[in-house]
Amino acid sequence: MRNVALIFALILSVSCSKDDTIETVTTAELTPQEIADLSVLREEEKLARDVYLYAYDTYGLAIFNNISKSEQTHMDKVLSLLDAYGLEDSAHPDRGVFNKAELSELYESLTAKAALSLNDALQVGATIEDLDISDINEFLSRTQEPSIVVVYESLNCGSKNHIRSFIRQIESHGDTYTPQFISQDEFETILSQPSGGCGN
Repeated sequence: MRNVALIFALILSVSCSKDDTIETVTTAELTPQEIADLSVLREEEKLARDVYLYAYDTYGLAIFNNISKSEQTHMDKVLSLLDAYGLEDSAHPDRGVFNKAELSELYESLTAKAALSLNDALQVGATIEDLDISDINEFLSRTQEPSIVVVYESLNCGSKNHIRSFIRQIESHGDTYTPQFISQDEFETILSQPSGGCGN
């Protein structure tokens, strides 16, 4: 997974409402890269959900519970694509357990940082959404399949809503967040835009 090594080092060193059910898809054969991207994204959304559930259990702050539910919706949207294309589900069914070793390590690092303080947990939330936006931007550049593009754009919109929410919480606690994966310009553009329904 792209950026896992970088985010792992960073940790050590320091919403979409409508169900976009996939009804029909084309029979076009997906490229190996498109299949790999879908597989990564399914587990990446699970990583976000599981970390937020951990943070909610630890601090009881509503933002973590609310966004974990949105991440479950994101997971379901990617699973709909995997099912539609006859691909195997890449996500492990158990919370906090991942099929990819690097994601297991990343989960442990993120939850360890989140356990330090509420402010750290909010920073973890912003970092996860920062990474999601960066990865989905890249995934979008590698596909032209309409059904995949629709889901990627919806998830990207949701991640932008999420990072805005985390930044508001971070700032309300007197802290700031510096983007690690998207550019400062893109970050500022996202914050300048209102949260919305992601076209759903």
